[in-house]
Amino acid sequence: SLQPNAGSQGEYAGLLAIRAWQQARGQGQRDVCLIPSSAHGTNPASAQMVGMKVVVTKCDDNGNVDLADLKVKCEQHADKLACIMITYPSTHGVFETHVKEVCQLVHQHGGRVYLDGANMNAMVGVAAPGEFGGDVSHLNLHKTFCIPHGGGGPGVGPVCVVEDLVPYLPGHQTAGDARKIGAVSAAPLGNAAVLPISWMYVRMMGGAGLTHATEAAILSANYISKRLKDHYPTLYASANGHVAHECILDLRGLKDTSGVMAEDVAKRLADYGFHAPTLSFPVANTLMVEPTESETLEEIDRFVDAMIAIREEIRRVERSEWPQDDNPLKNAPHTADSLLTADWPHPYPREVGGALAGRLPGSVKYWPPVGRVDNVYGDRNLFCSCVPVEAFADEAVDAAA
Repeated sequence: SLQPNAGSQGEYAGLLAIRAWQQARGQGQRDVCLIPSSAHGTNPASAQMVGMKVVVTKCDDNGNVDLADLKVKCEQHADKLACIMITYPSTHGVFETHVKEVCQLVHQHGGRVYLDGANMNAMVGVAAPGEFGGDVSHLNLHKTFCIPHGGGGPGVGPVCVVEDLVPYLPGHQTAGDARKIGAVSAAPLGNAAVLPISWMYVRMMGGAGLTHATEAAILSANYISKRLKDHYPTLYASANGHVAHECILDLRGLKDTSGVMAEDVAKRLADYGFHAPTLSFPVANTLMVEPTESETLEEIDRFVDAMIAIREEIRRVERSEWPQDDNPLKNAPHTADSLLTADWPHPYPREVGGALAGRLPGSVKYWPPVGRVDNVYGDRNLFCSCVPVEAFADEAVDAAA
């Protein structure tokens, strides 16, 4: 079904299909959804929205689903097990080594397998969910198949199902399709005007091109992980040391040695001209880097060099050359205005604050427009910055006059 307007809506539609299928079989009591701790963040919310109860299963030290714990949970909830939601490759940045066993175990206890398609850009042309046991999956067209993503959309998250679940896909009255679960968005084909972008992308890339894109995404993540291994260890990897399409850089040990947190590194990256990678998800005080297939080697090297330069700055804090509460990371990002003031009270030079040292001649310097903000204070003290209604009334009076 092309109807879902987002990956999260695809999850919702897929879970509704599973529930409707089980209810049609007289098994409406099945309402437990198993979700590994490595799953995508929207999974628990989607399960709750369709009336399922979420039960979290453990992961092992390498980031894979813990089969022993999964078996216990399956047996514990055997008569109420509706499904499991897994992300493959997982949000831990690894391909589940026992994914077939995971699917078989859930199937043996009467459940279905929902595969979150958020990371499908590491699977196209390489692996097929249906072949290792998936029953339902959505595709993030905004990530794997080229449609725009910035500004919140437009999103499209088609949901795919195996044969026996087809009758339970979303329907729509205006299309004369009164299926079991009804519509999940306003239009029968969802965001139809966007779909030709993905269609043209697939046609132009061809099978070989799509496979190459997947291989490039995986290669890029492994390249970053390997180049940074002496500076930031990768938290999860396979037995051979490889990651999937993303790598989680473990910054947790820096807190004890320097007082630096992952948030400080994220803000410091702005001085080097980079939007920060995913911060503190799925593991607190880490950075999850996902280069995808679209970054050039030159850009990836520029990012890696910036991360290494930041690590050298952290080492200077560790050597007590700069205090833990007054250094380029704790004060980042640095605006142009902050560097042009007559009084410079910090122990490091202005050119260090602006990340100007070592830049190539003629390279463009990005200047962050906003300096350091207190994220926690902002989250806890929300306020409206919009113009008050009274101002519009005054404008109307002035216009009339």
